[in-house]
Amino acid sequence: MPGKVAYFSMEIALDAAIPTYSGGLGVLAGDTLRAAADLGAPMVAVTLLHRKGYFKQRLDKLGDQSESAEVWHPEEMLDRLEPVVTVALEGRPVQVRAWQFTVKGVRGHTVPVYLLDTGIAENSPWDQALTDSLYGGDLHLRLCQEAIL
Repeated sequence: MPGKVAYFSMEIALDAAIPTYSGGLGVLAGDTLRAAADLGAPMVAVTLLHRKGYFKQRLDKLGDQSESAEVWHPEEMLDRLEPVVTVALEGRPVQVRAWQFTVKGVRGHTVPVYLLDTGIAENSPWDQALTDSLYGGDLHLRLCQEAIL
């Protein structure tokens, strides 16, 4: 029996209402998964669940940009999975939950996408925020996000 291809990306454009991507890389990742589903390729994808999305940009009358979090509610669009797992990060335990989104192909084949989430009460406030924002923070946060992924 053939195995599955595991596809990992920091961002994936799954749906316009799910702000877990910022642009080109996320759109490419989403297109790759839709093509895999259309072709019936044995694939599974893993990304992070960005509860605060990327961000919304606004321009004021002077043309100055401001950003705000694009908060969304994963429980309204994704299936929460069990169990919660523990990973070691910098020598401490961090709880990680997965949510599932299913990409459906034109012939009915599906590609499951697992979005990893550290927004769990048992985690410290810093660890809870690890998966909150896409590309928000410094290199230390980014390295921790990559370790979770």
